[in-house]
Amino acid sequence: MTSPVTSGLAAGAAGITALNLVSYLDMAVRGRPASSAPEQVVEAIAERLGVEIPGEGEVRQARLSALGALAGIGAGVAVGLGAAVARRVACRPNTVAGALGAGLAAMAAADVPMAALGVSDPRTWRLQDWISDVVPHVAYGAVVEYVLDRRT
Repeated sequence: MTSPVTSGLAAGAAGITALNLVSYLDMAVRGRPASSAPEQVVEAIAERLGVEIPGEGEVRQARLSALGALAGIGAGVAVGLGAAVARRVACRPNTVAGALGAGLAAMAAADVPMAALGVSDPRTWRLQDWISDVVPHVAYGAVVEYVLDRRT
């Protein structure tokens, strides 16, 4: 048995890798562009905090894109850590519940700030938009649960 911190960090990192894999496969198969929502969230948070993202034009856009991706990685690792700590202090869910819980938590970590900051309104999403959001998060949750099952 390893500590919940190392287990959670490993699970979150593996989960976010799975989420990215599924998202990029979807983009490759359907020919859809990457979402600009992560960078828009970063930009909205920076504006609210009065923080300037340096650069102009393509340089600034590249920084926003990178910061959006880093924020997603951070959220994925944080949710994995939270799932591991929750197992240690609260409960150990069955495999399906654990996977769904981690996937939903990661989805909320992405979608709630988007909605709260006015970047996107999930109530207006089409079925295809929801599928593009749900499927990678289910993959995330399944991988987080798999890793945690083997490490705790």
